[in-house]
Order: sequence, then C-alpha cells, then structure tokens
Amino acid sequence: MASAGAAALARALLAWALVALPLALPQPHGRRKVVEKEASFDTTYADWVDADLLNIYAFNHSVRRNWTEGVRVSVNVLSDHKDLPVLFVVRQKEAVVSFQVPLILRGLYQRKYAYQEVSRTLCQPQTKAEVETQHFYVDVSTLSLNASYQLRVTRVENFVLRTNERFGFNATAAQPQYFKYEFPEGVDSVVVKVTSAMAFPCSVISIQDILCPVYDLDNNVAFIGMYQTMTKKAAITVQKKDFPSNSFYVVVVVKTEDEACGGALPYYPLSKHASPDEPVDQHNRQKMLEVMVSPAITSEAYVSSVLFCLGIFLSFYVLTLVIACWESCRQQKRKGLLAAMDSPSLDTGVPHCPPGPHLSPVSPGTKGGPGCPGARASLLWGWQGCAGAWASHQVCLSLSTAFRGLPASLLGHARSIPDSFLGRAPYDSYGYGSFGNGSSSSAEGVTDSMGSAEVSYGYVGERSLENVAGRPRLDSLSSIEEDDYDTLADIDYDKNVIRTKQYLCVADLARKDKRVLRKKYQIYFWNIATIAVFYALPVVQLVITYQTVVNVTGNQDICYYNFLCAHPLGNLSAFNNILSNLGYVLLGLLFLLIILQREINYNRALMRNDANALECGIPKHFGLFYAMGTALMMEGLLSACYHVCPNYTNFQFDTSFMYMIAGLCMLKLYQKRHPDINASAYSAYACLALVIFFSVIGVVFGKGNTAFWIVFSVIHIVATLLLSTQLYYMGRWKLDSGILRRILHVLYTDCIRQCSGPMYVDRMVLLVMGNIINWSLAAYGLIVRPNDFASYLLAIGICNLLLYFAFYIIMKLRSGERIKLIPLLCIVGTSVVWGFALFFFFQGLSTWQKTPAESREHNRDCILLDFFDDHDIWHFLSSIAMFGSFLVLLTLDDDLDCVQRDKIYVF
Repeated sequence: MASAGAAALARALLAWALVALPLALPQPHGRRKVVEKEASFDTTYADWVDADLLNIYAFNHSVRRNWTEGVRVSVNVLSDHKDLPVLFVVRQKEAVVSFQVPLILRGLYQRKYAYQEVSRTLCQPQTKAEVETQHFYVDVSTLSLNASYQLRVTRVENFVLRTNERFGFNATAAQPQYFKYEFPEGVDSVVVKVTSAMAFPCSVISIQDILCPVYDLDNNVAFIGMYQTMTKKAAITVQKKDFPSNSFYVVVVVKTEDEACGGALPYYPLSKHASPDEPVDQHNRQKMLEVMVSPAITSEAYVSSVLFCLGIFLSFYVLTLVIACWESCRQQKRKGLLAAMDSPSLDTGVPHCPPGPHLSPVSPGTKGGPGCPGARASLLWGWQGCAGAWASHQVCLSLSTAFRGLPASLLGHARSIPDSFLGRAPYDSYGYGSFGNGSSSSAEGVTDSMGSAEVSYGYVGERSLENVAGRPRLDSLSSIEEDDYDTLADIDYDKNVIRTKQYLCVADLARKDKRVLRKKYQIYFWNIATIAVFYALPVVQLVITYQTVVNVTGNQDICYYNFLCAHPLGNLSAFNNILSNLGYVLLGLLFLLIILQREINYNRALMRNDANALECGIPKHFGLFYAMGTALMMEGLLSACYHVCPNYTNFQFDTSFMYMIAGLCMLKLYQKRHPDINASAYSAYACLALVIFFSVIGVVFGKGNTAFWIVFSVIHIVATLLLSTQLYYMGRWKLDSGILRRILHVLYTDCIRQCSGPMYVDRMVLLVMGNIINWSLAAYGLIVRPNDFASYLLAIGICNLLLYFAFYIIMKLRSGERIKLIPLLCIVGTSVVWGFALFFFFQGLSTWQKTPAESREHNRDCILLDFFDDHDIWHFLSSIAMFGSFLVLLTLDDDLDCVQRDKIYVF
C-alpha cells in the first residue's frame, strides 16, 4: 500500500511540473516576424534587424560544369552593439557559412580585435549537369533592439587563376580572399608565388583542397592543407598527386597581429574604465598582394640535374685514375732507365752515370732539387719515385768513387774524393737531437748550436745515405725508444734537452717508435668513425620526423627552405639542397682512396728497408688524413640531413663536422714537424666536443645575453694563452701552484734585470699574431654580439687555421724549402675556388635567425639548370675546395722526401 501511494505522489508531482514549467520560462515580446526577399547580385541592401525580425535574402545563379564562378558576400554593420552582434548565415546546397559582425578575432595573449566590415567568398559546390541553377540564402538576425547593416553580394572576377599570369587583389583580416586553380594537361606540379610590396600586415598563404567549408580566417586557416606566413614573398610547390580533383584553392588571410612575421605587437589601450576583454578596433588593416601560378620543373630536369651532379664529382675520380696511370708509366720508364744505369760499361769497366741535369750534384740549399730525379710531385706515390732514383744515384756515385780511388791506393797515396764532388757539402755539427754516423754531436757542436744567435735557416749540409740502411735500429735518426732509458727522470731530462734547443730539426721530434705513433694516430680515425655512427643515426631519425611533421601538418614555417627553388621528391621538400651535398661524400671517399694508396706504397717501401722511407722526409702518419676524409664525408651526410628541414634546432648537424675539419687540419699541419708531441685523439676530440657545446649554448642562450659573451670571451682569451704557452715551450711546462712564481721570475730576469729577446723568435711571432687575432675576435664578439654565434665560432677556427697555414708556408720558403708544382697548383686552384664558394655562401637565401616570413624575403630563384640555387653552388664549390685543401696538406712537403730529417727545420 505504501509503495502504491508513493507512486501516485510521484505522478502527481510530475504532472504539476509539466504544467508549471512553461509559465516559469520567459515569454517573447511577440511573435518573431520572418521577411524573405528576392535579391540580386551587385546590389547594396541597406536594412535593419532586431530581436523580433529575421531577414532572409534569396539569391540564384547559374553554375556550369566546366566553369567556376566565385560569389562574395560583403556586409557592414553600422550599429555599435559589441555585446549583441548581428548574425549572418549563408545557406547553400552543400555548405553553410555563418559569421557575426562585429567579427571578433583573437591574437596573442588572447587579445580581442573587432571588425565591422566583413567579406567572405562562398564555397562553390560542383555540378555534374552542363548548366544548373543553384539557390542560396542569406539569413540576418540579432538579439539587439535595432541594428542597421548593409549587404552586397557580387561575382568574383578572375576567381580561377591562369597559368603564368599575375593577379592583384586586396585582403584584410576580416576580408580574406581565395581563388581556384586547375592543373593543365601535362603539368604535374606548379609553384604558387605570392608577392607584396609591403611587409606588414603579416599574412598567411594556404593551399587547400576543393572542399567546403574553406578555412579562410586567422583562427582556422591552419586546420587543413599547406600554409606559410608571409611578409613580402611566399612560394609553395603544389603537386597534382596530392589533389584528386586536379585543382585546389589558394587562400590568402591577413593576420590580426604581426608578431608571427617578426613585427611589433600593437598598442593595447588599457584604462581605468576599460575592461581587459574589451575588443580593439584595428580600423583598415589592409594588404595589397599579387599571385602567380607557374609550372614547376619536369622529371627530365630531375634526371639531368642528378647526372650533372654525378658527372662533376666522378670526373675527379677519372682525373685521379689518369694521373695514377701516368705515374705508373713514369715509374716503369724510370725502372728501365735505372737498370741501364746499373749495367757496367764494356769499354771502361767503370759504371756509367749518364750525364745531364738529372744527376747533377745536390747543393746544400736545394734539398734534393735537381739532384733528385724523382723529386717531382706524385699524387699517389708521393716519395716513392724519388727514393728509387736517389738510391740509384748514390750507388752510382759510390761505385764511381771505388773504381776511381783504386789506382791511388795501389800507389800508396791516400787519395780521397772531395765531398763537393760527390754532391755533399762539408759536414757541420748538428746540435742537440741530431745524429751523424750513429753517434751524437760533439761538445763543440752543442756549443755552436746553443750559443750562436745567427744560425741561418738554410741547410747545414747534405749527407749521403750510404750507411743509413745498414744502421742498427737504436742508432736510427728517429727510433729512440722509451725502453732505452733507465728511469722516468732520464726521459724527462732528455726531452728538456732536446725540445728546448733554439733550433730544432724534425729528427729531434721524431724519436718515438713508429709503431707506437702509428697506433696513436690511427685512433683519430677509429674515434671519428665511432662518433660518426653514433651521431648520424639519431640525426637521420630526427630529420625524418621533422619532414613527417611538415608533411602531415602542412606547416611550412617549421623548415627554412629557399621556397623559390625547393624541388620536392617523394617525401622530401627540397631534394636539390640534399643532392648538392653529394660532393662532400664522393670527394671524401676519393681522398680516403688516395691516402690508402699512399700508405700501401709507404708500407712496401718499409718492407724493402728503403733508406728514404726510414730516414728522410716528414714522418709519414696517415691516421689524421683518414680522419679528415671521414669528416668530409660526414659533413656531406649531416649537411644533407640538416637541409631536410633546416632550422635553429638542428643547425649543429651542419656545423659540427666543420669544426672537426678545421681542428683536424690544424692538428695535421702541426703534426708534420712535431710528430712526437702532437695531441692525442682523446684530448683533441674532447676539445672539439667542448667547442660544439659552446656553439649550442651560444645559439640557444647567447643572443643579446651580455653575461654569456663575457664568460665566453674570458674563456676564449684564457684558452688562447694556455695554448700559446704549450706551443712555445713544446709542452715542457707545468700548470701547477708554482706557475705564478715562475712567470714572475721570467719577467724579472728577462725584462727587468736584462732586456733579452725571445729565444724562439719564429714561434713567438706566430703566437703573437695568433693572440692579436684571437683577442680581436673576442673583443668583436663582446662588443657586437653577433646573432649567428655558430658562424662566429667557425670563423674563429678558420682564421686560426689560415694564420697557421700562412705561417707554415712563409717559414717553409724562408728555410730554403720549395713548393712543388702539384701542391702549388692545388694552392692556387683551391684559393680561387674558395673565393667563388664564399661569394655564393654570403648570398644568404634563408636564415633561421629571423622568423620564417622574414627568411622568405631572402629567397631567390634557381640559377643553375633551373634546379640548383646559390647555396647548392656553395655546396659544390666548398666540397671541391675542401678536397683541394686536403691535397695541399698531403703534398705540401713532398719536396723533402729525399732530405734527411736532421736537415728539416721545425717551425
């Protein structure tokens, strides 16, 4: 019974609620009136509307299957009721477009901007009939008491864009524009170019499929299709395969604010009586633009460009192969000539040395010049031809001496052949670290070497290699091993004696075991190979992710391309920028092959106990050369990865191995005359890692940060001073608690008690110049604080490399050495190529230091084969220039391959 009563009570309450609810709701003042009007195009309707009135305007127009006609609705609300706007709804056959006036658009920090004049282009549905009449309606309503407005519907002229024809128009934030483009027959891709004479207001260019609705407002233009911000230039490459209808819309939207394009935020008025949510009227924020659609390059252009790129760099392989064949033929002819020289003359019984300049005696100042018939530069064989010819020449002279001295000995006269006749200057003392006939120099030689301040840089004398090959290993010029010492103190003492001489020879700094040094320098190659693998794998994965994000979202502001010359292929947006990096890889591989051939020839000579290979020339260590070739290949790979999507977050991909190449070149140049005291691979790569770390920190935090520039400048100057001290004293100094006391002692003894010049003048000149340049660069960075910190840091490395290289060349010539034909040609050619390369590099087609829209202002059209731009030519020329620079380092000292190491000066 109780349950039945409760159910009856519930039903009664429900019935009462249904009766009372309509009475509680607010009742309208009256019945809403609907007024429908037949309307026509190109007529302005000035009308009013209130909460009780709904105006409907009926339009009709003819639609043809092969012709698209644009329709544009323009309204202007004259009443100022921001809280109660007027609502316009356009009802079409397959779409509905609605908007309110004042139109409220939001900007940065949720700022509101109100627009009283609004124009929208209607989306045109497709028709299958030849001619079809379509109707659409414009409904006008509001909740305000009275709102007056103006309505006008017009047809859009030139709604369909034509190929290679410019079309000008105006747009505002509330009056966007869009046009249709249809792919012609035989055109698979086009480039949509939009230009403007005025940078601001900032605008957005969007490419959208033929779908309704069209997203043409600042707050929704990024919802679909491809888009990019724009100041003065914009370009988007569109492929037919991405649009099934073989047509697309070009949408142009003016943004409410310029911050996205690098402009300043507008003044946002705030007063005591104004609400923070009060919309701001931007008045007439209008931009004039021009659009042109032109066909992109064809597939044949892709093929020809790839073949062109391959042809350029494979020609270097062909040239190297031709040089190798020529040198091989020259070696065969030389062997035949030497065989004829070694055969005894039948009429005299004396070995016959053919006359001519190729066997003339060697003067002390020529370092084997005319006296070395094989001293001509050899790219692949290097010193090998010189070694055989020099040994044969010495054998010929020795046999001549033996035969000619025989009659005198029989007569009892101690006749000897003068040294000058045999091509040798009288023997002089060698100083510390020089050995003659298996023994060190005398005390007089030591005195002369240490005490004289007027020692010339010419060679002290030339020694024959008659007894070099037969020496015991411990008496060799460069084979002093650490096992020959009893205690560690003896080793340090000997190093101090040797390395603190006023004038050092290469033999003084080539005393360690060759096998130990070979393993030491091979670590450079294995370390950089390991670094390359672990560095490249995540880089490739990251840039693939970047490219995927660009393709999926359509946001082309992520990557800083030269959009006027960006040719897509597959999923890649700028294939030409990737292809042009092929030269680094191919030429780096060619350099590795050249080094491999040289190492093979050198190892064969060592197995033959060739005297020149053992005791002459700059010590041959190939580990750093292998590291340089690998770094060049990795520079090409990582530069290609960077250009998949260039931006400030992955800039270090393009610059990391540039720092490594500059560092390795300086290390190799220093190693040539300081093989025993060059830096280890671990310390060298640790320093380069520190440089890359500072590069990243500088780009991320260094822009306008005074504290960072102060810290970096101090570190730069301190590092320069420490390195200068290390180089000046050849590593024979210690950084400990007594360093300040020793500095004060040196200043007191050398500057106060007596004014004495530096002991190592040439080293001091180099280091003073280096400190001046580095201190100047540090001051420039601290004062100017350049935005591109990565390029600034790279400029420091390049300036130091060029300074050291120039010093090396000057000192080489000052020491009486000479530069052969091949390295001289490489120096001249490489300098010219570097000049042209830098010209194209500084064209600046894009920059991630600015906004994407500002970067596009620097975009330019292609200049080579309609496929490659200025930066691609920089890739071509810089790869060739780097390859030539490596060849210069490889062949620069080939003139010393027949000169003993105790005659080669260290500088």
